[in-house]
Amino acid sequence: MNALSRPLIDASPALLAEGYAWLPDRLRRHPDRVLRTRLLGRPTLAVRGPEAVRFFYDERNVRRAGAIPEPVLGTLFGHGPVHTLDGEAHRVRKEFFLPLLRPDLIAGLVEHVTWAWDEEVPAWTACERVVLFDAVGPVLTRGVCAWAGIPLDRADARSTARDLVALVDGFATLGPRHWRARRARGRLEDRLARLVEDVRSGRAAAPEGSVLDRLARHRDADGSLLDAGTAAVELLNVIRPTVAVGWFAVFTAHALHRWPEHRDRLRAGDTAYTAAFVHEVRRFYPFAPFLGGRAARDLSWRGERIPAGGMVLLDVYGQNHDEELWGDPYAFRPQRFLDRPVERDELIPQGGGDPRSGHRCPGEGLTIGLLEALAVRLARLEYTVPEQDLGIPLGRVPTRPRSGFVMTGVRTPAHAPAAVG
Repeated sequence: MNALSRPLIDASPALLAEGYAWLPDRLRRHPDRVLRTRLLGRPTLAVRGPEAVRFFYDERNVRRAGAIPEPVLGTLFGHGPVHTLDGEAHRVRKEFFLPLLRPDLIAGLVEHVTWAWDEEVPAWTACERVVLFDAVGPVLTRGVCAWAGIPLDRADARSTARDLVALVDGFATLGPRHWRARRARGRLEDRLARLVEDVRSGRAAAPEGSVLDRLARHRDADGSLLDAGTAAVELLNVIRPTVAVGWFAVFTAHALHRWPEHRDRLRAGDTAYTAAFVHEVRRFYPFAPFLGGRAARDLSWRGERIPAGGMVLLDVYGQNHDEELWGDPYAFRPQRFLDRPVERDELIPQGGGDPRSGHRCPGEGLTIGLLEALAVRLARLEYTVPEQDLGIPLGRVPTRPRSGFVMTGVRTPAHAPAAVG
């Protein structure tokens, strides 16, 4: 019996039960870091490592069109987004997102979010308890909407944030979280599609050069304007990942609580150390378990074959915890990123490859810039962490501390240096 004819048991139930641990546990048993299995009824090849990243992001090997399951499109990404395109269509649509790599736009988003944070924190000091996961969502929502040119009253920020958080929280489950995410996407897409139509008709104004302004004018590969629904999807694919930074912000607070020795260098505004700390948060804590694509042709990787149309998975969580790459992967040690440069295809919490030409998230720089600013602010914030369940269940995707990270007695220091960002 050859390799392709071996019967494969569908691993979907195990994936739903085991979450982040499912793929790393299986690849650990294979010294070549490659695994054949079956997922959602399809033959599947799972790979890991910098060479595998380059294999995965080569469009001659793996394509995104048709690869993302409908439950993920219906919640996290929406239908018809850039993530599902390949070739020229992907390149032209990606041109809208590429300016997000510019340092001035990153700085602008950081400025808007830190303004919202600094305005909101005094209200936390008046609260008996603050659940950081719930509190940071409206801050990020207000900041990114102001930056993107999307009108949003402060009173609406909380409900809008709940919907944006729901999109991320419900993409990897078939239960109530999933249906909550679908309903949230319907509300958000309807609202933003109307906004795009109003901008195009002149009934509403978009700040010149803003994300909203550029998206309303963007033309696809065929030269036509995006239909309002697709424009709404892509607008959400700018603001939704920014709000998803809330997961990393809570992980940052979790790290500062577990390893408080890192606070002093962050408080002092040590920019190199802050960058290293943020990279370590993104490496150490679980966010995306893996990324998927479809084999563009019959493929072979390290002796294992996958037919055209089969699934190819890149083990994100496993690679970020690979002992061969990181030495002591389950130790939280920011110093590792001061001792060595960050290699593009080694650290892949938001994918690998070149963001300008491939499918790596172009908003990764935004995530890093925001986390650097928020890490400093969290380190300078004074609060008490009461008894609570800070466990991070790996069976839940996306996961977070069970308690959401409760703080009591929040207070701002009387004198603090100017914060990064």
